Amino acid sequence: MAKSKPSAPSIQIGIGDKDRAAIAKGLSKLLADTYTLYLTTHNFHWNVTGPMFNSLHTMFMDQYTELWNAVDPIAERIRSLGHAAPGSYAQFGKLSSVPDAPATPPKALEMVRILVQGHEAVARTARELFPVVDKASDEPTADLLTQRLTVHEQTAWMLRSLLEE
Repeated sequence: MAKSKPSAPSIQIGIGDKDRAAIAKGLSKLLADTYTLYLTTHNFHWNVTGPMFNSLHTMFMDQYTELWNAVDPIAERIRSLGHAAPGSYAQFGKLSSVPDAPATPPKALEMVRILVQGHEAVARTARELFPVVDKASDEPTADLLTQRLTVHEQTAWMLRSLLEE
């Protein structure tokens, strides 16, 4: 007689199934936005030209490295809530509010403008999730969102500063 494989115990972390699903759905959007912005920033790092090349090339590298390091904690939080993290271009394309990078690299200051819009979009995505996170008393996700908001709002400010005359 074959023994049945024991199933994993149900998740009992003090956040109900519906709230965990809603939070995971919101975090999946945040993950897609973050990854899309990472790809765009890395693209711009490779393709930037002009008099600001050196400073933008270095700045974009710092920014895409920060974004790359952000995707894992977001995905792992989704997993901690008992849900699968999206991880394909197709899934990210459906979930992301950040548009894909232009097929033809734009001029340097247009790259900066696009990245400002991208960081602001990611900040909005993170902020939209707070009501359900607060309702569920999900402090770890609230902490993650606060950290992400700090980075995206500060990065958007720094990039916007480059566009001032």
